[in-house]
Amino acid sequence: MKLFEEMKFNIGELTGIGSDSVSEHLKLYAGYVKHANLILSKIEEMNKDPETNAYALGELQRRFGFEFDGMRNHEYYFKSLEGGTTPLSPESLLMKAIAEEWGSFDAWLTRFKAVALTRGIGWAMLYYDKTTGRLLNAWVDEQHLGHLTGLSPILALDVWEHAFVPDYKASGKKAYVEDFFKNLNWSVIEENFSQAQ
Repeated sequence: MKLFEEMKFNIGELTGIGSDSVSEHLKLYAGYVKHANLILSKIEEMNKDPETNAYALGELQRRFGFEFDGMRNHEYYFKSLEGGTTPLSPESLLMKAIAEEWGSFDAWLTRFKAVALTRGIGWAMLYYDKTTGRLLNAWVDEQHLGHLTGLSPILALDVWEHAFVPDYKASGKKAYVEDFFKNLNWSVIEENFSQAQ
């Protein structure tokens, strides 16, 4: 069986987010990779007798979505923090697409931050819909509930407590969201957009 491989990320010093927090967060990501592989192995084993194992297989398939999306969401998140802070060029295709969809970058950013401040655990996501050529913001509960089918993630912001409580305390989610954008490498986000088109 082909296994998923844990990515390695080169994340330097970040504004507001400590190296210990990043280190612990990366261990959590490694757990998603490990458990996605374990679940696939168990599914393969149980499929030798799918009738007897029907209920357990169904539950494992549900759990696989959680682990797999936890793995992929974190890969988008950590990649966007590699390579140091890089601004989004006013001339970039992504900047133009954002302005076309929301009127301006600032208007989009205000809306995206509002999504990120949704109460609960989850992710704020910026997607590209190739079918309509549109960018869309969305909230994803936990790791997997609410992903928009067929759309490509462009930007993923982890707003589970583990991402911000060590550095910002439980009440510091807003400051964490602000600092996330201070740390973002927009060249990575632009590349995600380019690949999605």
